[in-house]
Amino acid sequence: MSTPPTVADPMIGMQISPISFIDEGVEACLNTLQNRVGVNALMIGTISWLGLKVGRRISAELEGWPDHGVPAPYTMQGGSYIKERPEYYTNTHIKQFASTDPELAGQDILDLVIPEAKKRGIKVIPEFMEPLFKYAGHGSAAAVLIPNMPQCMEIDLFGRIAGEPCTSNPDYRRWWHGIIEEHCRNYDIDGIMWCNERNSPLDRMMQGQAPGCFCPQCRKEAAERNIDVERTKLAFAPVYEFFQKVRAGETFVDGAFIEFLRVLLANPEVLVWEKFWLERSKDLDRELYGIVKWCNPALTFGLNVWNRNHFNPIRKAQWPWLEQTTYCDWVKPITYQHQAGEVFIREMNYFGGTLLRDFTREEFVPAMYALLGMNEAPANEVIAAGMDPDTYVFGQCADAVRGVQGKVPVYMGIGVDAPRILTEQAVCTPDTVYRSVHATFRAGGKGLVYSPNYAGMNLSNLDGGARALEELGYKPKN
Repeated sequence: MSTPPTVADPMIGMQISPISFIDEGVEACLNTLQNRVGVNALMIGTISWLGLKVGRRISAELEGWPDHGVPAPYTMQGGSYIKERPEYYTNTHIKQFASTDPELAGQDILDLVIPEAKKRGIKVIPEFMEPLFKYAGHGSAAAVLIPNMPQCMEIDLFGRIAGEPCTSNPDYRRWWHGIIEEHCRNYDIDGIMWCNERNSPLDRMMQGQAPGCFCPQCRKEAAERNIDVERTKLAFAPVYEFFQKVRAGETFVDGAFIEFLRVLLANPEVLVWEKFWLERSKDLDRELYGIVKWCNPALTFGLNVWNRNHFNPIRKAQWPWLEQTTYCDWVKPITYQHQAGEVFIREMNYFGGTLLRDFTREEFVPAMYALLGMNEAPANEVIAAGMDPDTYVFGQCADAVRGVQGKVPVYMGIGVDAPRILTEQAVCTPDTVYRSVHATFRAGGKGLVYSPNYAGMNLSNLDGGARALEELGYKPKN
């Protein structure tokens, strides 16, 4: 194993929910993270309705409870875990969203944590993710009780209210603007971490959903770009119909892939709308970056980048690394190696059930691996095997380092006990984390972020990472 070049002041981050500081005590929790794990930065979820961001372990029914914290369910209702400041939300009708969780009632998590973190030289970086609500696999709160939120929802191809707020809705977008400004102006933080995990219209059709959004605001913005909205809706109809038929098992004279190309080329407005949607999604990222820099140019803005962007060739083409460097100060690719086999196969099933339905997974997955620059276990083994840190974490880190071309540092998102959903799914071990840390720095990464949530991690697995950091000289030996 070659010795990587030494990194000056590497980021050793930890994604963590507010409840961990309540369960373990702020000082005790920080001491553990700094002294045992080697953490020098906290990515704290301060607003969410997802247990993976602000709750305890969401997979306890399958995996049991971790070796720290409170081993009991948390009746998380979600919301904002900082104090209310209405002055930042005068330009939106979304106003009443403070958490009412009894465990944190009346407490501001940043006021609790920042003074003690600063004493120890630990950075504090609030983290945010879109979507905030009802996100499958993320331990969503049972209900979202924010008044007026239904007025912000997307409208799909058939005129129905859809399942997520429209990020172009002025009230919803200005709400996000207010959230970011409030954090930047009122706390001694070191930056913001932002994650955008919204599905595009093409994503949604492949997954069996109707495309969108056709709300008044999206229609207005499209018209301003000389897009004929009614013609676009007419074009979507046969493309959506194709996906419904192929998912239902209907056969086509020339096969599913050729039929898809045929119907898509006959309706190019669908691609125009896909690009329009994509640019508006990226515009939100850019706007939040700009707000951070306007409030305080010294704050960093990091992108927490969805693993679907390297598991899906369409998304990989849509989200090039170099473009993202124009609106961030660092990137954090998500590589939850032990969990990744199931996530990858789920992605492949979208292709196998639609565009590539005439091929078996054993036939097309090797080609997908080659297209994506990956070299992992065969399709029928990868869920149980997980993805190898020495190929997967190393490969994705090297890909990101090449992609950003030295413009921003790469901090790898290393999975530690990322929630499993299948008994046969690979289990995280100390060796998994140990090799992931080494792979990160060997591939040119400048740091890492243990993810997705400390409350769900086993300290025994984090010990593997600590051992690697000690060997690399990034953590004093205890």
